[in-house]
Amino acid sequence: MTAVDFAAFVDRLAIASGEAILPFFRTSIGVEDKSRGAVFDPVTAADRAGESVMRTLIRDTFPEHGVIGEEFGDESKDAEFVWVLDPIDGTRSFILGMPVWGTLIGLMRGGAPCFGLMHQPFIGERFSGDGMSATYRGRGGDRTLRTRPCKTLGDAMLMSTSPTMFTGDERDAFDGVAGEVKLTRWSADCYAYAMLASGHVDLIIEADLKPFDIVALIPIVEGAGGVITTWDGGPATNGGRIVAAGDRRLHDAAIERLARR
Repeated sequence: MTAVDFAAFVDRLAIASGEAILPFFRTSIGVEDKSRGAVFDPVTAADRAGESVMRTLIRDTFPEHGVIGEEFGDESKDAEFVWVLDPIDGTRSFILGMPVWGTLIGLMRGGAPCFGLMHQPFIGERFSGDGMSATYRGRGGDRTLRTRPCKTLGDAMLMSTSPTMFTGDERDAFDGVAGEVKLTRWSADCYAYAMLASGHVDLIIEADLKPFDIVALIPIVEGAGGVITTWDGGPATNGGRIVAAGDRRLHDAAIERLARR
């Protein structure tokens, strides 16, 4: 079975998780802090409801598959097929009532990402990819996603989630790149990667990511023609410090500039 064969099931996961999450959006929802005194790391009943319903569907349909999720840990993570779930990527935006968040559903086969979906149920948008192509479904109909050419830092639009994700030398390295680009914007989480795949953002630089933050986004970015790696050019699957660019020339320039820290 290929990743394409799982596409219909991924849509089922998206519908079920959206139905579980949306009743909580823009309500007086309770928020817990998972950080234990560090940088604020919120979790809500919506996060847990969304992941729980997806895990149940996966367990009932593909009991031999593994699951890695943000809220409930790992199950059979050495299986051939492993689902990587983040029910609400962008919980800070979610609790503020801002629609810049999404449900991330990634599938790995043999340890490599093979399919990914970013679903924004409030707006009604889905961005998906298999590493070879990427597709948008939503307002205005379906269309193929393509990144745009941008070969230099001076022409680039840069995005990142938050300055608090960088520590020490990492922040200095990020600031070095930000000082050369045309525009820097914060606080889009997974939506930044969707916009990069759509050709509206050129460069994303982040740090301290977990696998559930990034696995679903890798096949979307690569399927749209982009490049996504760690800061040292390695695979992005395990998270950490990430660079994504719509143009390989820009990616190379960003890697080189980050290394000067």
